[in-house]
Amino acid sequence: MTRNDKAELPGTLHVVATPIGNLRDITLRALDVLRAATLIAAEDTRRTRKLLSAHDIRARLTSLHARSPEKRIETLIEHLLSVGDVAYVTDAGSPVISDPGSQLVDAAHRREIAVRTIPGPSAVTSALAVAGLPADDFRFMGFLPRGRGKRRNLLSEAGAAGCALLLFESPGRARALLEDLAEALPDRRIALCRELTKVHEEVLRGTATELLAALPEKPRGEMTVVVAAGPPSGASEVDDEALLSAARELRAQGLSTRQAAKQLATELSISKTHAYQLIVHDEENK
Repeated sequence: MTRNDKAELPGTLHVVATPIGNLRDITLRALDVLRAATLIAAEDTRRTRKLLSAHDIRARLTSLHARSPEKRIETLIEHLLSVGDVAYVTDAGSPVISDPGSQLVDAAHRREIAVRTIPGPSAVTSALAVAGLPADDFRFMGFLPRGRGKRRNLLSEAGAAGCALLLFESPGRARALLEDLAEALPDRRIALCRELTKVHEEVLRGTATELLAALPEKPRGEMTVVVAAGPPSGASEVDDEALLSAARELRAQGLSTRQAAKQLATELSISKTHAYQLIVHDEENK
């Protein structure tokens, strides 16, 4: 077992969240840490230099990305042991989510170096905030495999878990992802969040088929995709029309959407999220 309250050592590893788009979306504490660090390890030094320049920070930079030589992490550990603090930043957002930072954090813990989190922006929480889809329970899947067959199988399997799904996708592959979602999860409500926090921020909502019709031929900007939850595999099968009829009666009695969904889930042994989704979709289309 290792502890995270080490003293004595010269350096602390600071895991620092940085803006996902708007360069002003950075905390005062993060700026203090970046100014004080003796070295900043960045997934993309070009993007990090732009951020540092915007806030008039002059710091020594080194790269740490998926293709970095294996000895790079050991070099950073030696710096922490003998020189001083290191700040690790990803190209955008909270580190260690779909980036190589976890290896550096693990190595620091193994050498009993203090690791501190400097929280801040995240594409995950930002997308959930604007998607308008229930996500009390969600599965983060990051970037999916490129092979379409494997991707569709993975989506079908994950879609049966009864929780919302959250994916990252590049603009060039967005249409292929939506085509796979249309095949694997055709009835699910989806929020496609594009250019979050930037000037052209956009949230498109609908089924995969509806989004394919609305998506530009050549979309731009990184995308975070939220897929609504469906009923978990093995849940009791209840006709959706019967469910909606019962829900309308409960709503007429004064129950809120959440209260109605909770009561129906208990009475019918179905997913509360699935009940909530159906009720919301029904009321949106009245």
